[in-house]
Amino acid sequence: MSSRLRMILFGGVIGAILATAFFSAGLTVGMSLPQSETVIIESPTPIAPPTSIESPTETTFPLPTPSEDLETFSEPFWGIWEIIHDQFVDQPVDDMELIRGAIRGMLDALDDPYTSYMDPDEYIQANMPMEGSYEGIGAWVDPDGEYLTIISPMPNSPAEKAGLKPGDEVIAIDGEDMTGVDGNLVIRRVLGPAGTSVNLTIHREGEPELLEFEIIRETIILPSIESEILEGNIAYIHLFTFADETVQDLRQTLDTLLAENPKGLILDLRFNGGGLLDTTIEVASEFISEGIIMTEYFGDGTEHVYTVQPGGLATEIPLVVLVNGGSASASEIVAGAIQDHGRGLLVGEVTYGKAAIQSWIPLPSYGGAIRITIARWLTPNGQQIHELGLTPDFEVLLTEEDIEAERDVQLEKAIELLTLVEE
Repeated sequence: MSSRLRMILFGGVIGAILATAFFSAGLTVGMSLPQSETVIIESPTPIAPPTSIESPTETTFPLPTPSEDLETFSEPFWGIWEIIHDQFVDQPVDDMELIRGAIRGMLDALDDPYTSYMDPDEYIQANMPMEGSYEGIGAWVDPDGEYLTIISPMPNSPAEKAGLKPGDEVIAIDGEDMTGVDGNLVIRRVLGPAGTSVNLTIHREGEPELLEFEIIRETIILPSIESEILEGNIAYIHLFTFADETVQDLRQTLDTLLAENPKGLILDLRFNGGGLLDTTIEVASEFISEGIIMTEYFGDGTEHVYTVQPGGLATEIPLVVLVNGGSASASEIVAGAIQDHGRGLLVGEVTYGKAAIQSWIPLPSYGGAIRITIARWLTPNGQQIHELGLTPDFEVLLTEEDIEAERDVQLEKAIELLTLVEE
């Protein structure tokens, strides 16, 4: 079975990524805003060190200007603070931990899965750089659920060899309960030197008891782009990430493929969980000649429109985009723009539905940082896809029979559509 087909079939219809702890959580993206915040397009993740989280400039955490309302609302806080210091049995208490706990509770009250607090140790781990490889088990995951959830083992990876399956939830690592632990930090616990072992306790739907897996870590090479000319002279590109080098790799790949004068192009964004915002705009611009790519809407009512950058190499060739439940964030921006402009057809399954943008803000005075949703984005036609996803023009689901037969019916449909266009 080809590596492409293995990844697609093992993924099923679940949707998200475990090779890094991110691009922060799936794929984290960095981009500076005028406010000098680090913006990330997050979504599902791989198990590997986070790839592209930029270290924000350390600035003093902005406190609001005192006001009568603020003082009124803060009275219960300071009242409880005094009660703790006066009456709590185990003294002295750690004031810094109380502050950090208050910050965490305040952010949790927003009921936004992408807004959270990281203490200093967590923040350092979440900003570890990722190159093109890492040492771990090799699987795509979703870190934003109650437990870290396996989306798909990578082809020929330790995770696949051990028998992990899509939908598996990591309940414990080396016997330590992971309940309530941030998914990105759970990923960190799975990482480790090649040749060492990690024991995962797994909850699998339909199994009456928890399952135990001992997995030997290996060096995992993260792919960027896979391409080929398919039978019938159809060009195929599988884009795995939206990282720093992606645009250069994509343009080189397009130059090579288009020199063969293919009758059409298939862009495969299945299980691509996101990446850098700048890269996302540049990738979309390779396939769309003009117009809006997306619009960001901020909490203060302002908006920012991103438009096509001229000079795309593949703006005329017939195009089909493959998507599934693991296509998220940056992938949805590209697919949504292509669909709204009528530039190509979407084939596959409803996408993940991640249209929120986060900013990382360090807290030098208290340690750690907060990750807060600062904006939501809409497709060129104003479509809101957050928690809804993009609906393909041709919805093609992978059945159990397809998986058993190692048959990629989504790819077959894309080839069929491009063949019909040519005829």
